[in-house]
Amino acid sequence: MSETYPGFDGANLALHRLGAGRPVILLHGLFSNAHVNWVKFGTAAQLVAAGFECLMPDLRAHGASAASHDPAAYPPDVLVHDLEALVTHLGLADYDLVGFSLGSRTSARAVIAGARPRRLVLGGMGLDGLAGWTGRQAFFRDVLDRFGTIRPGDRGYAAQQFLKTMGTDPVAAGLLLGTMDDTDPATLAAITMPTLVLCGDQDNDNGSADRLAEVLPNARHAVIPGTHMSSVTEPAMGAELVSFLTA
Repeated sequence: MSETYPGFDGANLALHRLGAGRPVILLHGLFSNAHVNWVKFGTAAQLVAAGFECLMPDLRAHGASAASHDPAAYPPDVLVHDLEALVTHLGLADYDLVGFSLGSRTSARAVIAGARPRRLVLGGMGLDGLAGWTGRQAFFRDVLDRFGTIRPGDRGYAAQQFLKTMGTDPVAAGLLLGTMDDTDPATLAAITMPTLVLCGDQDNDNGSADRLAEVLPNARHAVIPGTHMSSVTEPAMGAELVSFLTA
């Protein structure tokens, strides 16, 4: 079931629901959407079968959500503010929070800002993806700046083609990138709830998942098959989520 909810500024954002039971919010990765990350490859179905209601927003500038070209729609940490708006809109007091890549970055910063899920999953994320985000950001800015002109063999080609496949608005995506900054590793001490750092065995896009798990107060690292792009297609993704969230 799909519906909309108001973002922090009233922007029309898409929310996809599946199942009934304990609420779990799932935040997708950069340039992706809820369907591709969570529904298409069966991850949400595994959670539903385990007794969860999957609450899957399309992040601002992604999927069916608003993709404004107005810079005022993109203040610092806008995705954190949109997540806070979703929790308030749904009246959630007890929920779990799962992110992948950009969704993990958003989830971690939301917890630092005061969000309190019962359990937290940071998928496709290492310490560098939080503390060294500006380096990764520069790569994506270059892809957006050269969008439509990048040729095969260029390291940005795969990202460009993914943007095209997803129908991403490059202007809105560029504005969204400008809302993100590095996360001070010292602030990660605020992430005290049980946390799973979940990465593919060939996924080093956001740095070391082991290092991230080590600096978090109450975390463990789990490995599934795949690269950053392919790990979300693996049944092991859903299996690890179910195991952690039902423990």
